[in-house]
Amino acid sequence: MTIRAYRTHFIQELSSIYEEGEAESFFYLILEAKLQLKRIDLALQPDLTFSKAELVVWNSILEDLKKEIPIQYLLGKTNFYGLDFEVNENVLIPRPETEELVEWILEDCGKTDTTAEFSILDIGTGSGCIPISLKKQLPQAKVSAIDVSEKALEVAKGNAKLNGVEVHFILQNILETTDLLESYDVIVSNPPYVRNLEKQEIKNNVLEYEPHLALFVADDDALIFYRKIGTLALKSLRPNGKLFFEINQYLGKETVDLLKDLGFQNVELKKDIYGNDRMILASL
Repeated sequence: MTIRAYRTHFIQELSSIYEEGEAESFFYLILEAKLQLKRIDLALQPDLTFSKAELVVWNSILEDLKKEIPIQYLLGKTNFYGLDFEVNENVLIPRPETEELVEWILEDCGKTDTTAEFSILDIGTGSGCIPISLKKQLPQAKVSAIDVSEKALEVAKGNAKLNGVEVHFILQNILETTDLLESYDVIVSNPPYVRNLEKQEIKNNVLEYEPHLALFVADDDALIFYRKIGTLALKSLRPNGKLFFEINQYLGKETVDLLKDLGFQNVELKKDIYGNDRMILASL
C-alpha cells in the first residue's frame, strides 16, 4: 500500500473520534518520527510505500489511537519551548499554556542580572519541561526542581540529559514540607489544580491515560497546593524574588485573593492565548 493511500485510510479510521485536521496531524507526526519523512516528501514522492513490517507498526499505533491513548505517549516524546522531551504515563504531557508561563518568567528575568547566584526552583516538575527550558535560556542560573513521584523524576532527569542542561532534582512531597532548604529568586509551580467536579470537561485521552496525581485536587480544597507553596515562598524568596503559578482558569480571583491574604503585596493575573485566566506572578 502506498503511504498516501494509507493516509486516507488512517484518517477515515479515526474520523469518529478525532477531527480530520487532528487525525492528519497525527499521521504526519508519526511519519516523521518513524520514517523521518515530512509532508513535502510525500508530495514529491507520491508512490512511496510501506514495507510489511512498517505496516504492522502503523496498524498497531492506529489501534492505540482508537483507544484514545495520547499520541505523545505512543511516540514517547513531545516538543516544548523548542526542545524535545521524552514523556510517558508517569508525567503530564506539557501544554502550550505552560510555554506561556515559561515565556513570562524569561521576560521578567530579562529585567534582572541572572548570574551564577540567581536561583530558580520548580515545584511539581513532572517531565522537567519548565526548569529545563529555563536553564536552557538562562545557563548561568542555578535551577532546581521538586516532585513527589520518583518515576516522574526519572523522566525529568533523562530530559535534562537529553537537552544538555544541569538541573538539581529533588524527591520531595511539598505538602509535607515545612521549609525549603534554600532561598530563591524565582519559585514556579504548575501544581495539580483540576477539581473533580471539572472531570466532565476533560477529554478521554487525558482522563484515562495521564497521571491523576498531577492533575486533580479535591473540590473542597482546590487551592491546597497554592496555599502551601505560597506559604513556603514567603519564607524562601530572596529580596525582589518572584512567585509564578499556572492556575485553574475558573479560580483566578480566588487564587489572587489567597496570595494577597498570605501577605503578597503585588499579585498579577494573566490570561493565556485562549483568553482564560491562567498565570499569576506574585511578589512581596
